[in-house]
Amino acid sequence: MEIFFIIFFFIVGIVFGSFYNVVGLRSPKNETFVNDRSYCPNCKHQLAWYELIPVLSFVIQGGKCRHCKAKISYIYPMVEVFTGILFAFSYVKIGMEVELITALLLVSMLMIIFVSDITYMLIQNKILLFFLPFFIIMRILNPLEPWWSPILGAVVGIGIIALIIIVSRGGMGAGDMKLFGVLGIVLGTEKVLLAFFLSCLVGAIIGMLLMAFKVIGRKQPVPFGPYIIFAALITYFYGENLIDWYFNLL
Repeated sequence: MEIFFIIFFFIVGIVFGSFYNVVGLRSPKNETFVNDRSYCPNCKHQLAWYELIPVLSFVIQGGKCRHCKAKISYIYPMVEVFTGILFAFSYVKIGMEVELITALLLVSMLMIIFVSDITYMLIQNKILLFFLPFFIIMRILNPLEPWWSPILGAVVGIGIIALIIIVSRGGMGAGDMKLFGVLGIVLGTEKVLLAFFLSCLVGAIIGMLLMAFKVIGRKQPVPFGPYIIFAALITYFYGENLIDWYFNLL
């Protein structure tokens, strides 16, 4: 039965991941993604159902559109697979508990943000505002300890990035600030601070590697959202372990 649920959540995840690709790509352009059929971004040909099977269609078509032969971005299957893995992992880590809903909502929001930020360098207000009420409800149904930690976490998450924006005169974006505010509600005060530290650490390491290999220039802007997403997921699932490990070193 355990294997059944793991496979179930993985399949549900890759299906939702396919939808999150569409949302992340269309929403910043104010294109509808509810009723309109999916289409090739290059030739605009509407895709048939057998061209929309998550992951499998990409593999069968060799990563190319069947009609114009244009290459399909690897973002599509990557987001589908990672969403599937994270949905299944959320079940394995949490089980059939109320908190599982929070985990699936968090993964969903972060996958949409990943697509839009990596493509347009944009974290949309409407995506954050869509998920925010659900996170507030979940923290009422399944509160953190102490109960006020999500409230202070949101204030701290916003405040830290706001201070960086002011001091650096735009070193980070307002979207990053609002994302940390939402994450503060999900993670609480201690963990949002950990997520901030990890995102800066990972961003600095990867940034230096990219510059060392001349993938990006020193002053070339890069999206910070993927680093926040990575740090938020690590913190959500393993934050307590990391915090305990740190204090045990002191």
